[in-house]
Amino acid sequence: FTLKSGRKSPYFFNAGKFNSGASLAKIGQYYAAAISSRPDIEFDVVFGPAYKGIPLCATTVIALATAGNESQRDVLYSFNRKEAKDHGEGGSIVGAALKGRRILVVDDVITAGTAIRESMDIIREAGATLAGVVVAIDRQEKGRDSSLSAIQEIERQHGTPVVAVVTLGNVVEYLQEQGGELGAMAGAMEAYRREYGAE
Repeated sequence: FTLKSGRKSPYFFNAGKFNSGASLAKIGQYYAAAISSRPDIEFDVVFGPAYKGIPLCATTVIALATAGNESQRDVLYSFNRKEAKDHGEGGSIVGAALKGRRILVVDDVITAGTAIRESMDIIREAGATLAGVVVAIDRQEKGRDSSLSAIQEIERQHGTPVVAVVTLGNVVEYLQEQGGELGAMAGAMEAYRREYGAE
């Protein structure tokens, strides 16, 4: 698979496979739990970058609003269009306005940080502040400019927390425990990680 970073990977995490009501509801609950585990991240709006981030931000705010526990809260959400609209409400942001608000970005994965940096530009241009980032999986790969992971780079360069629902290490461990064909996948993932893995 060719990743957005340009790297060739033997595996690809496809959030597009969360394509049923049940799977989308479940992943929303996992994002909500990851967010609730970090009460230090204060935010006003959950933002999903187009396109995979759109259903992720929607299911996340639904899960937060219906949590049924002390972390239950009603949160605004928005997402961007890839192309600005010149009719109707116009612009490139759909949903809650970003200006003057603290934004929590919800996305599927950070590999080299390319997509997250695009979201940061959108947030800055809208006059908002990045509060943090939540991803389904931390691929634990080197970022663009160092031996640090892309997540570590973003945390250091922008002073913003990044939370992952699971890490590549969690996935590899699970696959190894399953053995057979899945265990063989873990071997290919480990080989790739030796080349591109962060320290």
